[in-house]
Amino acid sequence: MCTLPEPRRLPGDLAMWFFILAELTVFAILILAFVVTQRLEPEVFAAGRSQLDSSTGLAMTVSLLTAGLLAALAVQQVRVQRSRRGAALFGAALLVALVYVAIKLGEYSHLAGVGLGLEYSRFFTLYWMLTGFHFLHVLLGKLILGWLAMACWRGRVAVSGVESGVLYWHMVDLVWVVLFPVVYVMG
Repeated sequence: MCTLPEPRRLPGDLAMWFFILAELTVFAILILAFVVTQRLEPEVFAAGRSQLDSSTGLAMTVSLLTAGLLAALAVQQVRVQRSRRGAALFGAALLVALVYVAIKLGEYSHLAGVGLGLEYSRFFTLYWMLTGFHFLHVLLGKLILGWLAMACWRGRVAVSGVESGVLYWHMVDLVWVVLFPVVYVMG
């Protein structure tokens, strides 16, 4: 007797996919505005970028991607009904994501402290808008990771819900993987 493979399904909820696509559209518009303005004012952007430390940008990238890896491993544990292990991995992802928050807040504090605020130049206007919008998404993602950790610990999780939460986190990762080179590296 031959068994048919299970049909493939889209992970998470369809509503989350629509939400992610909408958010990615907003980020794409903001990134496009950044890139176009950079082409129009290359000197302003070069001067602004020289005020940023790309090594902190790289550290933030490692933090977000590591948290994403831990979240993906947590989903695998939930799928094989090991929700307590999933909870531990979500907790670890939350802690690693805290590194991003700490570094980003330090960077914001430094830039504001030396007068490189929202109105300093077009570079910094777009820098604050882009990275601030992303930062808000990271904070929401941290809430989601925390909720997933607690729900897994209590054993009250649906695989689809866990997948949706982790899809959101991966959207945050994906946006940063684009933002980092555009804002910190590319001239």
